[in-house]
Amino acid sequence: MKIIEGGVTAATGFSAAVCAAEIKYKDRTDMAAVISDVPCVSAGTFTTNIVKAAPVIWDRDLVYGSNTARAVIVNSGIANACTGKQGMDYCKETCEAVEKELGIPANQVFVASTGVIGMQLPIDRLTAGIGKMKGHFSDTIEAGTEAAKAIMTTDTKHKEVAVTVEIGGKTVTVGGMCKGSGMIHPNMCTMLGFVTTDCNISGEMLQKALSASVKDTYNMVSVDGDTSTNDTVLLLANGHAGNPKITAEGEDYDAFLEALNYVNTEIAKKIAGDGEGATALFEVKVINAASKEDAVTLSKSVITSSLTKAAIFGHDANWGRIICALGYSGAQFDPDKVDLFFESAAGKIQIAAGGVGCDYSEEEATKILSEEAVTVTADMHAGSAEATAWGCDLTYDYVKINADYRS
Repeated sequence: MKIIEGGVTAATGFSAAVCAAEIKYKDRTDMAAVISDVPCVSAGTFTTNIVKAAPVIWDRDLVYGSNTARAVIVNSGIANACTGKQGMDYCKETCEAVEKELGIPANQVFVASTGVIGMQLPIDRLTAGIGKMKGHFSDTIEAGTEAAKAIMTTDTKHKEVAVTVEIGGKTVTVGGMCKGSGMIHPNMCTMLGFVTTDCNISGEMLQKALSASVKDTYNMVSVDGDTSTNDTVLLLANGHAGNPKITAEGEDYDAFLEALNYVNTEIAKKIAGDGEGATALFEVKVINAASKEDAVTLSKSVITSSLTKAAIFGHDANWGRIICALGYSGAQFDPDKVDLFFESAAGKIQIAAGGVGCDYSEEEATKILSEEAVTVTADMHAGSAEATAWGCDLTYDYVKINADYRS
């Protein structure tokens, strides 16, 4: 596998365009479209929140229905969630506008929205935006980057990743972009992820790969513990790489899954590191747990602990908060066997052994915790399972951002 530059336009046959539709923002692009030059097989995973935004319902029906798509239309600023029949009608109108302006059948168009919940979309601006993008689609790396920027809300950085991998003697590319900064606690943030590939693969195996990948990537991220109404990850494959079609598990499927996992992991970590108001990416590794389920439960318990997140912000080696979060997670373990470590680019230090604090240097610990990425490792000494979760520190700015998000 080789890491390359780019995102959703890295794979052959995909292009993107953006525009300033003024849906909410008045000083930036706020709408993006990604299209394939041929119909794709598609896969998707969606929020488990009972309250689902209209685009989630639209996309879910498309994925589980025809499974064929050529385009994704995304807007930022307004989520089109809790908008009733009118919200669903606007999804349909958006796709019909794509058919009219771009010649892509309405039933091959995904829609996605992110932003404020409870507001109706200005559909005239949305459909006009599709017209503005007509004639401006490009398959360049820059076009993909601009698409990643256009879908941002409170994000401070655009997020994209791409890789290539050899499958059946052919070079296959997988690239993706996502947005997410607040209301991040996927359960399949406000999180939207879009991944494209030129791999030749069946719809069944594409969905199998995405569903498997989501468990250890997006679903291991948390910024604030809030599962969004709009969480969506879409994966489109157009087959242009010309590899022997993947129709079952095996060496080729494993190679594709590895590439997909890398892309999903990296953009998931970018979401965590760009949490609203965050100053640091906070990673929690649980090793030697009794089971995979326990490892996931334990790591996510620490990553969502407000007290632990606040300690990371303060560069305070308050390890008691970590073992406390492990203890209330619901997983069973022997606290007298737990070892804890802090690690970053500044070094690694053990802070607890056998559930008891070590004689460590507070100065050294503070130095380690002052980096932009901090890792806590919890060795449970209970088995051989492990899991990693990603989050961020909890800062004053998180409250400031969300206290007046609508205004």
